[in-house]
Amino acid sequence: MVLNKPLTSSITTHSLIISGFHALSDPIRISVIELLRQRELCVCDLCDALEINQSKLSFHLKTLKEASLINSRQQGRWIYYSLNISQFQVLETYLADFHLNYGVLTPRSCCE
Repeated sequence: MVLNKPLTSSITTHSLIISGFHALSDPIRISVIELLRQRELCVCDLCDALEINQSKLSFHLKTLKEASLINSRQQGRWIYYSLNISQFQVLETYLADFHLNYGVLTPRSCCE
């Protein structure tokens, strides 16, 4: 993970990892992510594709935005959403560290 970095950077990364995995824990938010993998979409397109109302979608978009998983931009009256790939790379790196470090761990008996 993030080694040899200042403590504030480590805390920030830790916070982003927690909020990222929390945001990915909901089926509606996963559906939003899947739709945005294809292209940038506006709120009305997301509502239509997911068959949910705008207020419900807004809650889920807010969670994804707070986790830095999506970006938004306004064009006229419409807000367009896209994936923030760099945040997905943070989560991917976090998970990859488990794979890389798994063989390094030495088993030990409890209470030794």
